Amino acid sequence: MRKTETWQDNREAIAELKLKDSHFATIFDEHTQLDQQINQLEKDVVLHASREEEIEQMKRRKLYLKDVIYKALENNNLKTSA
Repeated sequence: MRKTETWQDNREAIAELKLKDSHFATIFDEHTQLDQQINQLEKDVVLHASREEEIEQMKRRKLYLKDVIYKALENNNLKTSA
């Protein structure tokens, strides 16, 4: 899977992995929750200013999870291709 692909491009593979791999499902759900939290905080100017460091930590965690998700999708694609 190329990093230019989106979750929508891999919707079926993600659904399959979420069903058969509980760790993947947990990581994917955490990534989604972080995305929602970050968006909420960034919309609220007052909260954003007072929680900037926390938001940055959340963004780093989200990026790490995204890398893990892409690796899992890549590994799954290699297994299904073989």
